[in-house]
Amino acid sequence: MSSMKSPTGHGGKAAGVDPALKDANRKRLRRIEGQIRGLQKMVDDDRYCADIIVQIASAQEALRGVARNLMKNHLHHCAAQSLSSGNPKQSAAMYDELLELIYTHLR
Repeated sequence: MSSMKSPTGHGGKAAGVDPALKDANRKRLRRIEGQIRGLQKMVDDDRYCADIIVQIASAQEALRGVARNLMKNHLHHCAAQSLSSGNPKQSAAMYDELLELIYTHLR
């Protein structure tokens, strides 16, 4: 995670993290890490390019799943807190941040 401040003024920490979601994300990321090691071995072993591409697509989809879980947490905690703060500038910044995430990263 980045330690940069978000547009809403939060630091590098989430406003709240669902423990079950965090655990699920950690498990998924460990599996993805194994997939990446498998991809490295496929490249090292000169495996058929099409097979490697299929496995890359699988790893990308797994990462998208983690991103969707993180977005769910972000909406339930960080965004909800920011949007209900009563601070119009903070709320507008959160809307901008959410749109940027959706348009740029969650296609």
